[in-house]
Amino acid sequence: MGPNPVIQAAIDLTAGAAGGTACVLAGQPFDTAKVKMQTFPNMYKGLVECALSTYKQGGLRSFYMGTSPALMANIAENSVLFMCYGFCQQVVRTIGGLNKNVMLSDLQNAAAGSVASVFSSLVLCPTELVKCRLQAMHEMQLSGKVAQGENTVWSVVKGIVRSEGLLGFYQGLSSTLFREMPGYFFFFGGYELSRSFFASGLKSKDELGPIPLMISGGCGGAALWLAVYPVDCVKSRIQVLSMAGKQAGFMKTFATIVRHEGAHLLELEKAGT
Repeated sequence: MGPNPVIQAAIDLTAGAAGGTACVLAGQPFDTAKVKMQTFPNMYKGLVECALSTYKQGGLRSFYMGTSPALMANIAENSVLFMCYGFCQQVVRTIGGLNKNVMLSDLQNAAAGSVASVFSSLVLCPTELVKCRLQAMHEMQLSGKVAQGENTVWSVVKGIVRSEGLLGFYQGLSSTLFREMPGYFFFFGGYELSRSFFASGLKSKDELGPIPLMISGGCGGAALWLAVYPVDCVKSRIQVLSMAGKQAGFMKTFATIVRHEGAHLLELEKAGT
């Protein structure tokens, strides 16, 4: 007999919150560089130049711009995601006419994770919007798109409410959904496939130790980002540049990136051959 659904949901929520906190503390500097380079691709030639420029702006502190909304975003996303993941697994069992304690296939788990990401996107989008704008604030000010001084969480939040209203916090929601749904299909698919590989000689995947679980999580994360990085680039562009005025939607922004930056890359490749 499995644990009480309410207790299991609380466990999933707590585990998700802890995982979200660890993710931000470890990955925030890299995420900051990612957002800067996605939004202003012509400003930096690569990661090293972006990192050096960011360090000159204010030392190590500059790499952690937007950490408080990032913590809120990741804790909220992971808490809701893993709590809903458990519920979505039960929905998949119900739809498939399976016993509530039966083990799902890796594909069924991937589908449950994809559906769960719809709910996590609703809490992720507003906080990630504030995070991305803070991370790219220096570049927005350098380019003259925003005034100096709007570099705190509160000033960004006030600016969104003043110029865009409460719905402004959902700038980039469609892009977030386009990223999260396929992304978490690949994340949970890669995670479960990796767990199945490590558990090949065991009775259950639940018997795995912490090292195989960490490797499985890494495999899932790699699968997620390989699948959705282009969509994430579009999302960052929409959420940051909408700070300077109305920004085109997902398809127009995607087409603009392909038309201008894609052609530029092709020209570089021709020049090098």
